[in-house]
Amino acid sequence: MDSTVVRTGTEGKTWGGGNQPIGASYGKMMMWFFIVSDALTFSGFLAAYGFSRFKFVSEWPIADEVFTHVPFLHGQELPMIYVAFMTFILIMSSVTMVLAVDAGHHMNKAKVTLYLFLTIIGGAIFVGSQAWEWATFIQGDYGAVQTKGGNILQFGEYVTVDGEQKFKRISIDEFAVLHPSHREQHQRHNGLWFVGEDALPPYTVNEIYDGLAANENILVRNQTLNEDGEKTILTRAESLQQMKDNARLVVKGANLQVNEYGATLFADFFFFITGFHGFHVFSGVVINIIIFFNVILGTYERRGSYEMVEKVGLYWHFVDLVWVFVFTFFYLV
Repeated sequence: MDSTVVRTGTEGKTWGGGNQPIGASYGKMMMWFFIVSDALTFSGFLAAYGFSRFKFVSEWPIADEVFTHVPFLHGQELPMIYVAFMTFILIMSSVTMVLAVDAGHHMNKAKVTLYLFLTIIGGAIFVGSQAWEWATFIQGDYGAVQTKGGNILQFGEYVTVDGEQKFKRISIDEFAVLHPSHREQHQRHNGLWFVGEDALPPYTVNEIYDGLAANENILVRNQTLNEDGEKTILTRAESLQQMKDNARLVVKGANLQVNEYGATLFADFFFFITGFHGFHVFSGVVINIIIFFNVILGTYERRGSYEMVEKVGLYWHFVDLVWVFVFTFFYLV
């Protein structure tokens, strides 16, 4: 039996292969592959955060109490204001990137240069703001005491605001009673060989307890949330008893081991996920700077295409979209 070869004519169709499958160049396809794989990575991180968040829902820090700082406005509590500003800047940089890509389609070098420059400025502001937020988070604000069970005890007093009593946080610096004692940080050269120690806390537990006992208006608030979604405030007797029986370590700020705001796991996820996203934004800024100078030098004019601007634009939009999810998970939920 004679066999015949039936030609389907796929060579001329979208899925027929070639060097531009589904109408996209090789560079665009590879960028999409990277974006999809990176999206799966971020999805895994955020899923892990979400699982931990709801597993320890009664002990998780309240975002409105953690992210209250604004540069140059020290001492004022403005919940989420600066984070909202950072988000706005990053979204606007995505808009300028869209305008740069559109100008590239029209071979308008001047507009590509302008909008790409604005995108770089927006990204640099975001990275700088995130670095400032990290520094503020690490430094801490009020300080706290960690119990033997790992819970966080915070301090404050009731104040009257507009005829209503509210609990106001107090820094441990305001009431701690300093004792005339000295302790040297344990280092490798002055203690056990090859064994070091973290920086010493600013106060000892006894100094905090004595300060608490000397100020009858100060109460302890633990990290457990009540039915109203607010942290539980102990009575005066419970405050003293909790400090006397369970206090273990004075905490100032947050790192991968302790966290004055609440659960240590919150700080771990914060540093890891926002740091990973910040690295992406920083990389995008560097890439945009390289593309920016190529635009100025006329590299893409000579090629007759600004496709490179479009490819880096895909990456930048992805970074912006990821931040929307990070912002929602960390700051809003």
